[in-house]
Amino acid sequence: MSGKKDWSALITEIGHNEKYQDLNWSGTFFDYLNLVRANPKITRNAFQRLYDIVMEKGSENYIDAKKEMVHYKFFDDEDNKGKDAVFGLDISLMKLVNVLRSAAYGYGTEKRVILLHGPVGSAKSTICRLLKAGVENYSKTDKGALYTFDWVDPKGEIQEILGEGQSVFESPMHEEPLLLLPVEMREKLVVELNRGAKGDYRIKPEGELCPPSRFIFSKLMEKYEGNVNQVLGHVKVKRLILSEADRIGIGTFQPKDEKNQDSTELTGDINYRKIAQYGSDSDPRAFNFDGEFNIANRGLIEFVEVLKLDVAFLYDLLGASQEHKVKPKKFPQTHIDEVIIGHTNEPEYRKLQDNEFMEALRDRTVKIDIPYITKLKNEVAIYTKDFNNKKLRGVSIAPHTIEVAAMWALLTRLEKPKKANLDRLSKLKLYDGKYIPGYTEDNVRELRKETVREGLSGISPRYIQDKISNAIVMAQQGNKGSVNPFMVMNELDSGLKSHSLISNEEVKADYRELLAVVKQEYEEIIKAEVQRAISADESALTRLCGNYIDNLKAYTQKEKVKNPFTGQDEEPDERLMRSIEDKIEIPESRKDDFRREIMNYIGALSLDGKKFDYKTNERLRKAIELKLFEDQKDSIKLTSLVTSVTDKDTQEKIDIVKTRLIKDFGYDEISATDVLHYVASIFARGDVKDKS
Repeated sequence: MSGKKDWSALITEIGHNEKYQDLNWSGTFFDYLNLVRANPKITRNAFQRLYDIVMEKGSENYIDAKKEMVHYKFFDDEDNKGKDAVFGLDISLMKLVNVLRSAAYGYGTEKRVILLHGPVGSAKSTICRLLKAGVENYSKTDKGALYTFDWVDPKGEIQEILGEGQSVFESPMHEEPLLLLPVEMREKLVVELNRGAKGDYRIKPEGELCPPSRFIFSKLMEKYEGNVNQVLGHVKVKRLILSEADRIGIGTFQPKDEKNQDSTELTGDINYRKIAQYGSDSDPRAFNFDGEFNIANRGLIEFVEVLKLDVAFLYDLLGASQEHKVKPKKFPQTHIDEVIIGHTNEPEYRKLQDNEFMEALRDRTVKIDIPYITKLKNEVAIYTKDFNNKKLRGVSIAPHTIEVAAMWALLTRLEKPKKANLDRLSKLKLYDGKYIPGYTEDNVRELRKETVREGLSGISPRYIQDKISNAIVMAQQGNKGSVNPFMVMNELDSGLKSHSLISNEEVKADYRELLAVVKQEYEEIIKAEVQRAISADESALTRLCGNYIDNLKAYTQKEKVKNPFTGQDEEPDERLMRSIEDKIEIPESRKDDFRREIMNYIGALSLDGKKFDYKTNERLRKAIELKLFEDQKDSIKLTSLVTSVTDKDTQEKIDIVKTRLIKDFGYDEISATDVLHYVASIFARGDVKDKS
């Protein structure tokens, strides 16, 4: 039959890929020593590898409120297209990486449990997930190569040692091959391997073999009368790929019902089927070294909600962290090489602090706070990742919808400022890098220092994501076409009634007041956008600015202005100048200072050979735009939108404004129409108030 493809040839071609051959490398113990000599880093311990994993992705230094910061790119999750990217937690992640650095250099934190502490939904699990994925992916790269070994019996010479019918006995804990040699032999070998080694890394294998491998090594030494070379002839070293799914080098332990918790889940249990084969339940070959501590050897173990564990489990953590040993039932303490990382919420951590019997665990724990985000742009990034117009079906998200939801979430997390003239919204803007008159970067640092629990309480990102999802689904079902901020704010408000984590009515009332603050801020934002869209006539703005500057120059130099229509010299138009200056709240008493400031600015540009442009002066640009808006508002008759009665000329002007909103501010046809109608209603309310 024509068109048939030789699939087997393709699979053979793929299978001969050099990458897959490297991942399935195997050789003798002596082949492995040559690999170690060429690349000593293949013998790194778990902390050293994890630190290198983070650092090899690179970092960026930056300054935030006069404080030096480091952003580690590993937590951007670029390999997974940012699916688990962590935003806005650089301070916490810097602390975590510092702990890993200290542990990698052997400064003491390698003997500690890393405890991520924070409120629900603050990215603790995400950080652990990133670290586990990083460990797994790194083991598949050339830089991250690591090795383990099997005991092999190709000729059936040691059946009585490996077990009847067994030709291969895998190292159950995937140990470092250098541990095969007893300590006294190992030291001399390591000296030779380190001789002439390049770079600052030195081989330093620590620990002992697990009970089954130690048993087999001992029996083989008896069989071959102490001939180590013959013993090592039964060793096949192979490349080790860590995998959470295969339970190799990555473990996860989650608390269950207290009655069903069993410490053997951590340290392994007897294999009753093999007792008959080996004759004793104390034979290490009849024991399954497959507890989470055992299988996580060479990598990382995550304890989900670690402080909910039974006390007996927590005692296992003490030895695992401090001595790097675990105690399987009926066997001696067994060496482990793994990073132990757990996470917990605040109520559980308070219990630990209050429990005097757990002082030993507290002493062996490095706590790293993972708070909620307190920067608006970072919070927006979380939701934009999941909710963007590329992912939605049949509806769009209006500009500022996600921003408004994020703004409210942040306000619930911020502590009220101690300064009487500063509210939480202003604090939010300062944290986000916005300029507020009278405040500097030093003030921002002071604001952060004076907080006690900022970011450790408030609304979780999960709640916001759920409510945005609800609003999108409702818009899809109602064929509304666009999800706007008011739809989301209504969802946020209604959800507070049944919020499972907020029972305090005073807190709910405070959160509702903050929703009103956000609504008012949103109104100011869209009013400003509509105003800018109306006053975006570049030629009109330039003419108005030119007129203002001509009058300003005449005023400061005590000259007169020539009227372009009559040709007569007239006094500077004070009414025009004040109508512009009022828009940016320049009081009568400071008008002369402001006018001289503008003229000095123009003069300085002229000396540098540059031409003045009103856009380069933010305050003047804003004033000119607001003045033109006031002049054009009535001619456009925006408020006629409220009554839906518009003549052809007015409709054309409104269409121009709508086009500018779409082009310059990211609206689509539906959301631009909606926002124009809403802003029109605001101005209509304003007109009524003015008349009354």
